[in-house]
Amino acid sequence: MPDTNKPATSPSTQEKVFGEGGGPGEETPFFKKGFPPPGAPRAISTIALVGARGGMGQLIAAKCRAAGVAVRELDRPLTDDGIAAALAGADMVLVSVPVYATAEVTARLAPYLAAPQILADVGSVKTLPIAAMVEGYAGPVVGTHPLFGPAPAQDDGLRVAVMDGRPGQDVWATELVADWCRRIGFAPFPSTAEEHDKAAAYVQGLNFVTTVAYLASQTAGGEVRKYLTPSFERRLVSAEKLITKDAALFTALFEANPHSHEAVRNYRNFLNIAAGGDIDLLVRRAEAWWTEKTEKKDNP
Repeated sequence: MPDTNKPATSPSTQEKVFGEGGGPGEETPFFKKGFPPPGAPRAISTIALVGARGGMGQLIAAKCRAAGVAVRELDRPLTDDGIAAALAGADMVLVSVPVYATAEVTARLAPYLAAPQILADVGSVKTLPIAAMVEGYAGPVVGTHPLFGPAPAQDDGLRVAVMDGRPGQDVWATELVADWCRRIGFAPFPSTAEEHDKAAAYVQGLNFVTTVAYLASQTAGGEVRKYLTPSFERRLVSAEKLITKDAALFTALFEANPHSHEAVRNYRNFLNIAAGGDIDLLVRRAEAWWTEKTEKKDNP
């Protein structure tokens, strides 16, 4: 048994868990805020993947197998026998389903979950899905959000936001999930549900609704189309998939994020500044996206 009177970790441990330290398959020997409870794994070696036939599920399954992590795939229909077989002995049960289905799926899985099994998700919104998992399962819950799609480019950073399901509790589980992310080739970083959803309301939600509103404000009639510039054509190309193929997805994410409407109201304030003619002020604020990056590069 470990000596719990000793510090649980050294300052470098979080860097190892959430950073680049260690190689594929290497266990994380210590934890920032204490050791796992009796019976908990020292590293995630087997996962039950719910929604395995989806795009993200297929990516995660392939990454796991390449890193030596066993995967038990589960998808619709969720039968009692199938759930029982997939979840039995799994270190982590990872839910990869649309955010609106998280509560229903958690309720379906709950009778077959047993602490210290970790229940985690990969949803693009965190507050409501995490609340659903916490309500449905008394064991450790961890939220994650891979900030990339199921077919990432080779040079994508593969960053994953990772957060406690119950802030301050079961931190060992959050760190095991972060370690698992690192071992399968992802780049985890710590977050919270509130911080994540506020950021996602801008990065995903506002980007979607402003693009839709912008293009909806003018039809594609001949009078407009004959004046299109190359830069506008590029904008149309980038917006095409967002609107013609992914609109239902992003609409659902917008509606599920509790900070979406706040982001729209704040954006409307800046449109009012533009309507008042103070474009220079907006340009100076927008330039901060690049000036801050340059300053950080020059002053590491």
